[in-house]
Amino acid sequence: MAHPSGREDLVDTMSEHGARQGTLDRRTFVQTVGYGAAALAMPDHHGPSAGRQSQLSPRSWTWVHGGKARTGGEWHQAFRRIRAAGIEGVLVSGGETRMLADAAHDEGLEFHRWIWVLNRNGDRWAKENHPEWYSVSRSGDSSLEKPPYVGYYQWVCPTREPVREYLAGVVDGIARDARVDGVHLDYIRHPDVILPKGLWAKYYLVQDREYPEFDFCYCDVCRSTFERRFGRDPLALADAPADADWRRFRWDSVTGVVRRLAETVHARGKPITAAVFPTPDLARALVRQSWDEWPLDAVFPMLYHEFYEESIEWVGASAGEGVAALSGARPLYAGLYLPSLSPEELAAGVRVALDAGAGGTATFEMDGLTDAHLRALSGTAVQR
Repeated sequence: MAHPSGREDLVDTMSEHGARQGTLDRRTFVQTVGYGAAALAMPDHHGPSAGRQSQLSPRSWTWVHGGKARTGGEWHQAFRRIRAAGIEGVLVSGGETRMLADAAHDEGLEFHRWIWVLNRNGDRWAKENHPEWYSVSRSGDSSLEKPPYVGYYQWVCPTREPVREYLAGVVDGIARDARVDGVHLDYIRHPDVILPKGLWAKYYLVQDREYPEFDFCYCDVCRSTFERRFGRDPLALADAPADADWRRFRWDSVTGVVRRLAETVHARGKPITAAVFPTPDLARALVRQSWDEWPLDAVFPMLYHEFYEESIEWVGASAGEGVAALSGARPLYAGLYLPSLSPEELAAGVRVALDAGAGGTATFEMDGLTDAHLRALSGTAVQR
């Protein structure tokens, strides 16, 4: 972030990786929620839907900002270029689905829609009609009115049933499109309670503990739900950050959203994946994200070593931690951050990730792939 989740410039980025999400008007809301309202609770298991195997075949992926000003012919050319280097799947945000998907498929690529989930900064309908949906910090501030870190950090509460129903409708509206091969989730977490250490200086912070203004969500629904279950108000806890029940409650709240969305996408016969924080332990600690427990078809941990002040070897170690945590239930694709990688370092990152058991890799993002980067990818065992 030059941004909290690990990307380049937070101020002008609009997704975990910097894509811009379109807003939803009331008509879109009515249409999409109609498809998601009938979703049933997912069974409590840690793999993809019962009896279902992952449909993912690509070993090499790249994230793509589909809102870039390109003609259909230019998208064909861009996709042909990366396919020649061995990339087999694209995770695309924004832009016109018909043009982008047709170009991707014509060039032999899988086309997955990459979307924001709990960060609803661009969702005009939600802001205008349901400001109460937005997460509240331990300081008592709504992320809608006082977002942490940067202006677009406006998050909805994952505990609220209407939020889950709404998001299921949004996702179903995407998954039912025959051109879409799968759905890729982003920002499926709470705001960063602690930023990666490499970003502290940028925001003039020292986050040696969980400070109230970055600690979410303490809205009325979260507090009352937790109190009914455990007999305690989170705001009255002697040490809320250290309370095991409260930490688990928030992990499970996000997991509940993932289960609902996974059921919705799987009902359309398509795979669902997510961009997640580097390792299960880091994800739980930094953003309340227990992704090794999610019923997805694959995970894409963002192994952006520079944000954690680590070396390329850390990419392999982190990939190995994730692979071990998943216990073979689903593949892990190691996310690699091109602005931090020379072509030689990219090749090294791919090798250490694959050696650690990753099912493949994903680069952020397509337009950062120079000819030298593509040659480096072609020269690795990406498709072995």
